[in-house]
Amino acid sequence: MTATTDGSTGALPPRAPSASDATAETTEPTDSLRTAVLDDTAESARRAAARATDYLLSLQDPAGWWKGDLETNVTMDAEDLLLRQFLGIQDPRTTEAAGRHIRGEQRPDGTWATFYGGPGELSATVEAYVALRLAGDAPDAPHMARASAWIREQGGVAAARVFTRIWLALFGWWKWDDLPELPPELLYLPKWFPLNIYDFGCWARQTIVPLTIVSAKRPVRPAPFALDELHVDPRRPAPPRPLAPATSWDGLFQRLDKALHLYHKVALRKLRGAAMRAAARWIIERQENDGCWGGIQPPAVYSVIALHLLGYDLDHPVLRTGLASLDRFAVWREDGARMIEACQSPVWDTCLATIALADAGVPADHPRLVKAADWMLAEQIRRPGDWSVQRPQLPSGGWAFEFENDNYPDIDDTAEVVLALRRVQHPDPQLVADAVQRAVRWNFGMQSRNGGWGAFDVDNTSPFPNRLPFCDFGEVIDPPSADVTAHVVEMLADVGRAHDPRTRRGIAWLLAEQEPSGAWFGRWGTNYLYGTGSVLPALAAAGIPGSHPAVRRAVRWLEKVQNEDGGWGEDQRSYQDKERWAGRGASTASQTAWALMALLAAGERESEAVRRGVHWLTGTQREDGSWDEPYFTGTGFPWDFSINYHLYRQVFPLTALGRYLGGGPAAVGA
Repeated sequence: MTATTDGSTGALPPRAPSASDATAETTEPTDSLRTAVLDDTAESARRAAARATDYLLSLQDPAGWWKGDLETNVTMDAEDLLLRQFLGIQDPRTTEAAGRHIRGEQRPDGTWATFYGGPGELSATVEAYVALRLAGDAPDAPHMARASAWIREQGGVAAARVFTRIWLALFGWWKWDDLPELPPELLYLPKWFPLNIYDFGCWARQTIVPLTIVSAKRPVRPAPFALDELHVDPRRPAPPRPLAPATSWDGLFQRLDKALHLYHKVALRKLRGAAMRAAARWIIERQENDGCWGGIQPPAVYSVIALHLLGYDLDHPVLRTGLASLDRFAVWREDGARMIEACQSPVWDTCLATIALADAGVPADHPRLVKAADWMLAEQIRRPGDWSVQRPQLPSGGWAFEFENDNYPDIDDTAEVVLALRRVQHPDPQLVADAVQRAVRWNFGMQSRNGGWGAFDVDNTSPFPNRLPFCDFGEVIDPPSADVTAHVVEMLADVGRAHDPRTRRGIAWLLAEQEPSGAWFGRWGTNYLYGTGSVLPALAAAGIPGSHPAVRRAVRWLEKVQNEDGGWGEDQRSYQDKERWAGRGASTASQTAWALMALLAAGERESEAVRRGVHWLTGTQREDGSWDEPYFTGTGFPWDFSINYHLYRQVFPLTALGRYLGGGPAAVGA
């Protein structure tokens, strides 16, 4: 199979080196030659780390935080334009800027992908096409005609995801009767009942609650144009879908959806009204101080729509601040384009930057690190959030990912912030110690029954939410994952709790989760390189020796998938096709760093694989000390929602180089 015109879709993953590659030389290098090679590698690493340190320090905000752009895909931009059209608040400057960005992301075949170099994706292409129609692009323009032809080839709007069809239903381009039903009475289900809202992951929960109001109201605004060109047969845009057997889970939930559609027609007006008011209270209670919801864009969009449908006008303080918060997700480019971030990552970026700088040798009492620590300390969350539904007696003490998100601190950020704080020599060590103690207590309390940790909730493992016909937009539950669990184990070991029985349960869970290949699955980063790059440093911190069979299997896997150029890379397609893509893809700075961090933790500093990886990093660094990384190495939902964290290309290479030079993580605080 050969690459397509854009060099991506259908291309075979790069060949990993064979075992013979490692023994290609006919003579064993002498000790003196090996020493010279290592010295040269170390010198290159020192120069690169110094440049990278200067560059990363230059990016720090005066307040103490770092934040890189968080790039996803054009559905964020398309839905922003659709929201403005629905509310009647569109303006020419914003529309033109969004159209410029969306056009710039179109592939040569007329489609839009959900990650750099990826294949065309139907729902993203439908939403981008509609947004460009709103921006004034004619349907017979060449780039639009290519897009609509491809959409029809893929089955038209009828084959798009539910969320895409909801957006079209808001303007009468799709019938509400042809969408899965989502009743607001869902809020009345107790937490022990299947499919109650706390069975869903927090990101899905925040989105589903406002959508129950939208589903009940079924609004239709006048459409500014028709979209017949996006249907295979405009006379029959929604062909009937076959029912699965009644004895299957899919068949059962399809029939449940049919029953809910019947209920929509006979729902008691008072009961439905009360349920919608309860949903509105739930939404308003979770609005953050800056007006957003959960610090992420999708719940904010749907919450604004839902409350507006219930009669809240655009000047109401809830909606006024909500709309203002959405503007803060916009990134304006120098060329006049406007990109919408799905969320913002200052806490995550700041703790990772602090770790990188400390591990690269920046003094622990450096004013910039102290400033970062002060900012992180001020961001610790001291009040209950949605997590306390399952842990009502647990005192708070976590950190969230975003600027404002007190309802949803996450376990991953909390673990990494503690690791960052303990690398800083703060003038008030007791202040840090108290914050760390609160965080450790909270993370221990958020451990799931199986010994692992999820990202936001405890034991969020119900099998039912993913079965709903409505839930076709990505992962909707939050089970424990290897990467989050590894970060917690590493943090617990760092604070001297490696032998705590709860930590040992986490280690046992990690060892049991190792794949036959030797790798670990990565839930929040792409993919097996991220999982493995998270687990091996955690195991080393917890005292698992480099000779442990699990560690040796992981090392062999990393050596096997190293690219011929010396770097490592993994494509998002590994989430769908593990056999072909696990550990395979174009070399990237962040993924090469993850592999190096894993190998260094396993005691492989003097290995050929590490030397080649370090040389790839030093050889691809730009003059200003940065790295270029167009590839998406972050994960929102595996395969369904991919992320390019623009700071990953900086913090992880610097961390890896620092650990290569310094022998491991920086000395920790008391």
